[in-house]
Amino acid sequence: MSKYLVETFYTCTFKVKHFLNKIDQKELESLEQRDDGEFEVIDIKIDTRKTKSLEKNTSTKKDNNVSKIKLETNMSNIETKSINKNSKFLKNVDEAVNKRFSMPDRRKGYIQKATIGDHKVYLHTGEYEDGKIGEIFIDTSKEGELVKALMNNFAIAISLGLQYGVPLDEFVNAYVDTKFEPSGKVYGNDRIISASSILDYIFRELAISYLNREDLAHTPAIGKSENISENENNNFEENNQLIKIVKDMTSKGFIRNDYKRKLVDLSDIRINLKGKK
Repeated sequence: MSKYLVETFYTCTFKVKHFLNKIDQKELESLEQRDDGEFEVIDIKIDTRKTKSLEKNTSTKKDNNVSKIKLETNMSNIETKSINKNSKFLKNVDEAVNKRFSMPDRRKGYIQKATIGDHKVYLHTGEYEDGKIGEIFIDTSKEGELVKALMNNFAIAISLGLQYGVPLDEFVNAYVDTKFEPSGKVYGNDRIISASSILDYIFRELAISYLNREDLAHTPAIGKSENISENENNNFEENNQLIKIVKDMTSKGFIRNDYKRKLVDLSDIRINLKGKK
């Protein structure tokens, strides 16, 4: 007989796509009841895990066994009802959990060159259409063939993890502050002054560019206004149609969410297109 009950709670973020022949109020109202949608799991995280003892002491062993049987019976009944009710939904979600979201053939991204000690590091990124990072490439100089091969295959492993749904912040927490040579002062990056290793530098750069992790940067964001709060800036971006267009066209990692500063207002400029007589 089992002595412990372990309950694991998950948070699942997903989106559902429906394809309609026409759009009207009736179709939109009944959209949630349709079971022909395509599910894409964006993120799955373990929120918490609780362990319960099913046997407190020998004197109440029978009571615990009875309560355990009732608990298992109730849980099985609830699970059976839930599965019968949402069998198609669960099937689609389970299929999407282990699905690889391939990168588009033509993709956005950026290249960052930096020098750590006497070693040059080139970081290449690739992004999905929504700006989420999906792959990285790492090139180094003054390294042997073995080290270059290891770095290339490490980048492939990280890219596969990102495409299978591993959150970028998991990699950041794992590799930031790792220590090995080359290390020291960083040249060529406006936000990172020093790094304890190449991996520390790479994932600091990715965290700043794609996760807006200002706590990992050594310098403040250049051109960021101190008088404008973050909420006001977010509201400005949501209401500005031009910024929405810029987000669709540019690399999120290259801009680093500073779309407003990157814009050039050409509304008052007139161009004379008349040819010479």
